[in-house]
Amino acid sequence: MPTTYENLLVEISAPLARVTLNRPERRNALSLALMLELTDCLRRLGQSREVGAVVLAAAGNVFSSGHDLNEMRERTVSEYRQLFDVCVEMMTLIQRIPQPVIAEVQGMATAAGCQLVATCDLAVAAESAKFATPGVRIGLFCSTPMVALTRAVGRKRALEMLLTGIPIDAATAAEWGLVNRVVPTAELRTTTEMLARQIAEASSMTIGLGKQAFYSQIDLDQAKAYDYTKEVMSLNAMAADAQEGICAFLEKRTPQWNGK
Repeated sequence: MPTTYENLLVEISAPLARVTLNRPERRNALSLALMLELTDCLRRLGQSREVGAVVLAAAGNVFSSGHDLNEMRERTVSEYRQLFDVCVEMMTLIQRIPQPVIAEVQGMATAAGCQLVATCDLAVAAESAKFATPGVRIGLFCSTPMVALTRAVGRKRALEMLLTGIPIDAATAAEWGLVNRVVPTAELRTTTEMLARQIAEASSMTIGLGKQAFYSQIDLDQAKAYDYTKEVMSLNAMAADAQEGICAFLEKRTPQWNGK
């Protein structure tokens, strides 16, 4: 896959891919061009058999300030719809590709930048990171960020962020479930990549199947969720990697995955 983009830096060192938002001079605002590039990058990574996990990081002091407000002035409704269509496609793709995507949050993440963190499968934040959905303060409610945020932190906490626009710190974000863990800034990259490598040690087939099943069952009622997941597990048990893993465990040896 191409590793050169105008608004992204891409480093692939199997089994990890590191994708860095690279508009620090614009606080890594999610311009239409950046979102199209990130969508293309994620789609290509999703097709790679060498990549077992993706780290999504950002250059500079801000993770992402959300949509580029320079692109939000005096547009037609068709242009606004295109912008949000591309954003939704990008966010949806993060959860659709087989590899887990881990946000590495070094600074402020606001509006669609906060949505990006909430959308990622996992997130590790520096102690200095902050999170906010401040659209209400400029007359543009964070309606699309609300979708991911509500599913990450729940109704009351999401509404507090959405209605006040006041930032929460990294410790609160961890307590609320927006991020998995908080570490000193100096340990952020090491911790995130260690987590990614721990995930990538497992069978890529199993990880991909499990990620898909997680998002498919999460909004089902309990009975339907069990009906769905018992079928997933039955088919999973038939897979070569599952049989290899079971045999390796019983034989007290390291499994040899083939991704099937």
